[in-house]
Amino acid sequence: MAISYKKLWKLLIDKDMKKKDLQAAAGISSASVTKLAKNENVNTEVLQKVCTALNCDIGDIMEMIPQEDNE
Repeated sequence: MAISYKKLWKLLIDKDMKKKDLQAAAGISSASVTKLAKNENVNTEVLQKVCTALNCDIGDIMEMIPQEDNE
C-alpha cells in the first residue's frame, strides 16, 4: 500500500491556501510539507497538526492506494 496526499492538496485549493499557509497554520516544517508533497511518510504528529489546522479528519487529507505487484 502506498500513501497519497492528493486529498490534502485538493482541500488546500478549496480553502484557497498555499503550502506556505499550511506550514504556518499547522506549525510544521518546510521539510514536512516537502515530504507530504512527495507522498513520503511523515509522523502522526505532523498529520495531527495538519488536521487541526484545517479542521478536518485524517481521511480528508490522505488515502491508502493499493500497489500492483510486478513480480
